[in-house]
Amino acid sequence: MSVQQARELRRQMTDAERKLWQRLRGRRLGGTKWRRQHPQDQYILDFYCHALRLAVELDGPGHRAERHRARDARRDAWLQSKRIRVVRVSNEVFETNVEQFLQNLLHMIEQRRVELQR
Repeated sequence: MSVQQARELRRQMTDAERKLWQRLRGRRLGGTKWRRQHPQDQYILDFYCHALRLAVELDGPGHRAERHRARDARRDAWLQSKRIRVVRVSNEVFETNVEQFLQNLLHMIEQRRVELQR
């Protein structure tokens, strides 16, 4: 995926992406630096913390389709082969309980820090 495509996706963020970005930007969550719509080889990651090799993917309704789930599984497997941990959450689950998701993500951030120190 190209840098231009990533820029376009940044301009067209969903409401859920905007909401999450407001909570991640400026090292607001656990002091971690996040990039939005970050190109990673042939993929663009919704949110990516390079220091922790941690990606967050917010999935809209289209991700429920079987063909999309299979594509997401292939994508996640490829990212995991690059030692990037992927956290997926549907827009609906995120929007329903933003604070709980952020607490869970903060816990994952802490776990990931420990894993990468080994």
